Amino acid sequence: MRPLRYSINLTLDGCCHHDAGLPPDDESMQYWFDKMAGADAELYGRVTYQMMESAWRKPESGIWPDWMDEWEVPFAEAIDRTKKYVVSSTLTEVDWNAELLQGDLGDAVRELKEQPGNGLSVGGVRLPRALADLGLIDEYEFVVHPVIAGYGPTLLSGLRERIRLELVDRRDFRSGTVALRYVPVSTPS
Repeated sequence: MRPLRYSINLTLDGCCHHDAGLPPDDESMQYWFDKMAGADAELYGRVTYQMMESAWRKPESGIWPDWMDEWEVPFAEAIDRTKKYVVSSTLTEVDWNAELLQGDLGDAVRELKEQPGNGLSVGGVRLPRALADLGLIDEYEFVVHPVIAGYGPTLLSGLRERIRLELVDRRDFRSGTVALRYVPVSTPS
């Protein structure tokens, strides 16, 4: 069974708005490139899918935009070619190497997890909360930026039940950012 990993950037106060943390640098982009390379597919809600597509879809010209630094290109190329699944009640079609997940969310994601492979990655805010409520996330990775945002959406806000986690890995970045990887702790019945 493929594990489902939730990875997200956030600030010390739990804000997970994409502009709230530190700007990316070569070290963080390499980190996210490595994470992308270790996943068979990305799972997005509509908002995250459209945001990522607007930032990382390769232009029809085949030439990356001038604003993109050279160290961002490997990540851009990786995400551009990665398989994507999109959960949306409003979109009727998607492209960018993507397909819409249909039917019951839990059943659809369980079916994806049952396929062979290295794993699935989910990003965003609302979809991961729904998946956490369903007990479908196997690994949580929080990349915590040394910033207090004071605004924006917060991590897993509205979760129905507390999820106890065990730290299994930590990585410190020269920027002061820390990547913390957790797995849910099984509670005896």
